[in-house]
Amino acid sequence: MGMLRAGLCPGLTEETVQLLRGRKIKTVADLAAADLEEVAQKCGLSYKALVALRRVLLAQFSAFPLNGADLYEELKTSTAILSTGIGSLDKLLDAGLYTGEVTEIVGGPGSGKTQVCLCVAANVAHSLQQNVLYVDSNGGMTASRLLQLLQARTQDEEKQASALQRIQVVRSFDIFRMLDMLQDLRGTIAQQEATSSGAVKVVIVDSVTAVAAPLLGGQQREGDQPLDSRLGW
Repeated sequence: MGMLRAGLCPGLTEETVQLLRGRKIKTVADLAAADLEEVAQKCGLSYKALVALRRVLLAQFSAFPLNGADLYEELKTSTAILSTGIGSLDKLLDAGLYTGEVTEIVGGPGSGKTQVCLCVAANVAHSLQQNVLYVDSNGGMTASRLLQLLQARTQDEEKQASALQRIQVVRSFDIFRMLDMLQDLRGTIAQQEATSSGAVKVVIVDSVTAVAAPLLGGQQREGDQPLDSRLGW
C-alpha cells in the first residue's frame, strides 16, 4: 500500500504524518496493522480520529471483492479477439490477438516479423474496420507493401483507401521517444474510448528490440530472444 503523506485523505495532516512516522508507521499497511489505542496514547492523537482515518484509508486502498460471474461478464464486454489475417497464426494464438494483452513475435533477421505486423495491420484495418497505430522503429514499414496486402483482400480502391486511413504510422528510432509516445497514447486512448468509437484497437511496435538493443549492449541480433528474457524479467 501507499506511503502516508499529508493530503492522502481528509484528516491526514503533515503533523499527524510526522507523529506516526515517529512510531515507525510509514505506510497505509503499517497503520492498518497498528494497535490504535497504543498509537493514540504514545503519539498524543485522538483514538477516534485514528479509527476514522484508518477506515477511510482502507476504503480507499483495499480491493473490493468480486465474484467469478461478475468478472466473467466484465471480461466478455471488455475483451475482443482480433484475427491476424493468417489462419495458421490465429490457430497458434488460440483464435487471434486478445485486446489488453501483449503479444511478442520473436525470430531471426529476415524471418518475417515485419510481414506479420503488416498483415495484422491490414487485416484489422480492412476486415475488422478498426483503427491501428503502427510504430516503426527500424524503417521496415512500407506503404507499398501494405497496399499490396490490402489489394489481396479487396479490389475496391475506396475500401483500400479507407483501410489505409485507419492505419496511423509513427516513426520512432529512439527508445526514450518511443516510451514517451506510448505513455501519451494511454491518455489519448482513454479519451477516445470515452467520447467516440474511433479508438485505437491495436498498437503494433516494429520493433522494440531495434531501439532497446543499444541499451542492452547490442550483442544479440534483433529478434533472436524474447525481450523480457534479455531484460532479465
